[in-house]
Amino acid sequence: MGVFTYETESTSIIPPAKLFKAFLLDADNLIPKVASQAIKTSEIVEGNGGPGTIKKITFGEGSQFKYVKQRIDVVDHANFTYGYSVIEGDALSQTLEKISYEMKLVASPDGGCILKSTSKYHTNGDQEIKEEQIKAGKEKAAGLFKAVESYLLANPEAYN
Repeated sequence: MGVFTYETESTSIIPPAKLFKAFLLDADNLIPKVASQAIKTSEIVEGNGGPGTIKKITFGEGSQFKYVKQRIDVVDHANFTYGYSVIEGDALSQTLEKISYEMKLVASPDGGCILKSTSKYHTNGDQEIKEEQIKAGKEKAAGLFKAVESYLLANPEAYN
């Protein structure tokens, strides 16, 4: 098994506590509302929302994938850190065993924050993944991030 790691950073004018609540803790409710074309539904299959919880994410009509199952690995409210792994679904194909993500929101001097994201792609055997696949996934994630940010800017009373 090979592990390919990718790191990205995104900035936001939204404070870290508010973005943590909306984008990471309440993503199951908020993202289908603000980006229904990307994610149709998100439901907890097992667990209470903390580490070990399994969720099923059903993608929207325009997606090339039908669903994935995610396992929550880390929820750290004090440090605004959230981690999960994609453990099942057609997005893994024959190439990937799992994909692990860890996101951390760090306060920025202007009152907003920086989202630091690390993605680890665990391949089956010695298979490799193509850069285009990674780039497409990062672009979709950035789109969801911006959709949530736009929602919070349009609804300043939400997630206080």
